[in-house]
Amino acid sequence: MTDEKYRKLESLQNEISDITGAIAVLGWDQQTYMPQGGSEDRGDQLSTLARILHLKITSDEIGKLLEDLLPYASQLDPDSDEARLIKVTRREYSKRTRVSPDWVEEFARVTTVAETAWEQARETSDFSIFRPFLETIVRLERDYAQFFAPFEHVYDPLLDNYEPGLKTADVKEIFDVLRPQQVELIRKIMEKPQVDDSFLHMPYPEKEQWDFGVSILTDMDFDWKRGRQDKSIHPFTTSFGLGDVRITTRVETDQSIVSLFSSMHEGGHALYEQGISPKLRRTMLATGASMAVHESQSRMWENLVGHSEAFWRHYYPRLQQTFSSQLGNVDWFTFYKGVNKVEPSLIRVASDEATYNLHIMLRLQLEIAMMEGSLEVKDLPEAWNAGMKEYLGLIPPNDASGVLQDIHWSGGSIGYFPTYALGNLISVQLWEQINKDIPDLEQQIGAGKLGGLLDWLRKNIHQYGAKFEPQELIRRVTGSRIDPKPYVRYLQEKFGQIYKIS
Repeated sequence: MTDEKYRKLESLQNEISDITGAIAVLGWDQQTYMPQGGSEDRGDQLSTLARILHLKITSDEIGKLLEDLLPYASQLDPDSDEARLIKVTRREYSKRTRVSPDWVEEFARVTTVAETAWEQARETSDFSIFRPFLETIVRLERDYAQFFAPFEHVYDPLLDNYEPGLKTADVKEIFDVLRPQQVELIRKIMEKPQVDDSFLHMPYPEKEQWDFGVSILTDMDFDWKRGRQDKSIHPFTTSFGLGDVRITTRVETDQSIVSLFSSMHEGGHALYEQGISPKLRRTMLATGASMAVHESQSRMWENLVGHSEAFWRHYYPRLQQTFSSQLGNVDWFTFYKGVNKVEPSLIRVASDEATYNLHIMLRLQLEIAMMEGSLEVKDLPEAWNAGMKEYLGLIPPNDASGVLQDIHWSGGSIGYFPTYALGNLISVQLWEQINKDIPDLEQQIGAGKLGGLLDWLRKNIHQYGAKFEPQELIRRVTGSRIDPKPYVRYLQEKFGQIYKIS
């Protein structure tokens, strides 16, 4: 009888997975091919599906099955797929049953329409177009947090949606350690002669950029039979199932490398999804452990591989041949230094490794203030500009390059931004362990052999999907919780060499 009940839970999980996949398809289409006029209809479609999904997850049937399976779960190996599936389902059920179905439906409808409003606002650099939508989203997010009161901090319930088990106080503690060391490193770099990257800022044909990115994704072993790449305003990765993982990229014809690094970043996300064990297919475990762990994969491929000396020793001749008129007189080490230039900039997605986390810290500060009510949406552009001046010494000339540059708030993803910086930290923690386990990793990358790295990630991270919470997974692999120290060491060593800082 117990086995039968577990099979029934699996069957219900399959239905939940199928609905989630359908929602993902509609979301992908919205950001790639949907005509602008379709936003209201798409909002209705997604809100209906979101409500159906919510009711399915919070059904009395699942609640009863979870209760009946308690004795069974207690006898299982706690690391077994079955035990973890029951645990993760119970956690999701517990959270979802506290949230009103009406809230779920309204949130899905508002955020769908808000994304189109954000696109219009960004295109015209007019925050007033987006403001009423963001005001509604912030109100809904505050309402969401109240479903989980009492809490240590109003931001905690939102953060938990992306980083299970992590608290706002944990993130603040990590960032308080990280911030002064990054600021000090940037100060030292700014005192040194700046590297030349002028060769990156000239016309580069779009098709050649696209084709080069595709060739690198192929070398990364992105499975084109189970995935594809398209273009979008803001690059993203989405999964409709283990056999259909899609990425998007953006191409800027006056910057040679944006498209490549965008493809490598999203390719890292996609490899994670493609590497999840088939045994977990159509269950709640068939996704990443958390957004920070997911981000560690994308940042690893984008930065630790794609911005490395070893990578460009091998791939630069190919790039140079592709863009001979732009790079014909630029040697590989000059190019390597150019793509690693440290310079405070307005745009997060184009920022360098040394300044990137400061962008995230600013967004966290603003999100917390909005959730606490100490910052109203109408004052957000002014607060953004003041924060940019404080953190990076820059003031955006307009809203498009300031408060409107990221899509996340239009989708209601408040609580998401910290995962980008946490992903950076995790990527280097994993990287240190990988180099211990694969002593010739740099030589492999320098020979264009990326399979050893992917095999390690498949074995230690990808296959488990969401079986383990993020802190637990990182501790299992590295012996430590999320720790900023390895990342600081990495930055100091890398940029110390490029900028000759002792």
